[in-house]
Amino acid sequence: MHLLALGLSHRTAPVELRETLAFGPEELPGVLARLRDEARVEEVALLSTCNRTELYVAHPVWPDPEVLIRSLAAQKRVDPENIRPYLYRREDLEAAAHLFRVAAGLDSMVLGETQVLGQVRDAYQAAAAAGTAGKVLSRLMTGALAAAKRAQTETGIGQNAVSVPYAAVELARKLFETLQGRVVMAIGAGETAKLTVRHLAAAGVGRIYVANRTLDRARELAAEVGGVPIPLEAIRQHLPEVDVVISSTGSPHPILRREDIQQALRARRGRPIFLFDIAVPRDIDPAAGQLEGVYLYDIDDLEQVVAANIEERAREARRAERLLEEELARFRAWLAVQDVVPTIRLLREKAEDIRQAELQKALRKLPGLDPHQRRVVEAMSAAIVNKLLNDPTQRLKALAEAGEADGAARLVTLLFDLEGPDVGTRALPLPARAERAAPPVGQG
Repeated sequence: MHLLALGLSHRTAPVELRETLAFGPEELPGVLARLRDEARVEEVALLSTCNRTELYVAHPVWPDPEVLIRSLAAQKRVDPENIRPYLYRREDLEAAAHLFRVAAGLDSMVLGETQVLGQVRDAYQAAAAAGTAGKVLSRLMTGALAAAKRAQTETGIGQNAVSVPYAAVELARKLFETLQGRVVMAIGAGETAKLTVRHLAAAGVGRIYVANRTLDRARELAAEVGGVPIPLEAIRQHLPEVDVVISSTGSPHPILRREDIQQALRARRGRPIFLFDIAVPRDIDPAAGQLEGVYLYDIDDLEQVVAANIEERAREARRAERLLEEELARFRAWLAVQDVVPTIRLLREKAEDIRQAELQKALRKLPGLDPHQRRVVEAMSAAIVNKLLNDPTQRLKALAEAGEADGAARLVTLLFDLEGPDVGTRALPLPARAERAAPPVGQG
């Protein structure tokens, strides 16, 4: 059985093109059925996210990628010539290695992100429901999910925030241990501030004040996160009750002075306050950071945290790669064994035919046997055949796992004079590195 992965992603195609080939969950049953029928392949799955669209195909002989490309493009009314230059292909174990890396977040725009794991699971479930995921793709995709889960649980690849909003939230969480019930104030409604407030709201904070020079913009963000809009002039009034401040205005001068923070601290009776100043020029007087109980981070501080976290994720990614190679080796061994299954099946079928013929001869010569005695004789003959075939079966599987399936299958076929379709197989070398890329479609 051959494996083929064919697709495009954020690494090869612009977002405008990726959008044209994005498929929603409701489209998948029809899309998968049409791909299977038009390309005449046994198994097909489709992974479609905002960053990638990838086909995974399993078939006894090499499927024609051009048919797959045309079928995929036709379902979105796209000219195949417009997408062909952006496509890549992976074959056999390279296809498996690619899916393992995708599921683990090693091929994502944000290294180690975990959302793609659920998307791979959805793609598998959609193919299974459509009846287009057979034995090979089922094993491939469940193997990828298991490998990705190991990478996430046994390494820190998904830990450590790698964006400024996430970094701010994680720092606040470390200071307060829990963000449940904490009071937040957003000053300004820029994009980074919006993202930070959304993450804080998702983390379960309590009241959220949103202050902005334009009150309508404050109301807009406050409505989205269940917050309270306030005019910019009211920030000092509410500051004593606030645990976390995110400030991102376009003011040329600081809008919170050291004295403002000091006054709020006295009212807070020693409770710490976390200040994220992500404005340029800065909104908060840097001298406020010298006050006891004040934790002040500006945009440079947060970007340094992000840079350090990205470096840490890269180190963890190298550990994850080694785990994926272990899981890929297991899949390779399983796939190799599948190529000798026809030989094993033919061998056992021939042995069973011989057993049944000889059993009937023996029973005709022993007409006086009662039903219990007949069952004993039949069970004995079955046990003899099973025990005789057990060692050859296990050795054949072991040789297949060692990459010697071709010769072993042909030898068994010759020795036992087996009849049936070609039971030879192909050697499947394990790639030296799981991330090694196959050539693009146009070159492969």
